[in-house]
Amino acid sequence: MSTLHLDAEALYADLLRGVQRLLRPNSALVGIWSGGAWLAERLQKDLGLAGAPGVISSALHRDDFGSKGMSAAADHTKLPFEVEGRDILLIDDVLYTGRTTRAVINELFDFGRPASVTLAVLVDRGGRELPIEPVFSAARVTLGGPDQKLRLARAADGRFSFDVK
Repeated sequence: MSTLHLDAEALYADLLRGVQRLLRPNSALVGIWSGGAWLAERLQKDLGLAGAPGVISSALHRDDFGSKGMSAAADHTKLPFEVEGRDILLIDDVLYTGRTTRAVINELFDFGRPASVTLAVLVDRGGRELPIEPVFSAARVTLGGPDQKLRLARAADGRFSFDVK
């Protein structure tokens, strides 16, 4: 049992301000399935951006595919805009090893060559195995070890909270 308490709504407010500073005229938000997609959806609305944000899945480019297999709902990727030449603002809830981010960048390039890809996360928990760093993170935390999990949860009213296990 963990005594870690993170106020997901307060962190979201910080993420909103951070993402607002990162936006360029040609930016498109892309949320990493599933927590990042929830964040991107709410950011799109709260920032008053036109259209829908993109959603991207790591399922087809995971480096642990051989050991985990593919989930029944493997491909959640939906990019309702042209990727080619866009400034992509990639949004995730929790960044840990960087392997999911690597996989979604590979997936993103299957749709075209963006002008840039910038990563913003709600929580950076360290423990990187790849040279991937967010340009913005609302919080940096250290958990008890690799077996401890931090997951974003979304209530029916759209409010965020964290589950720590």
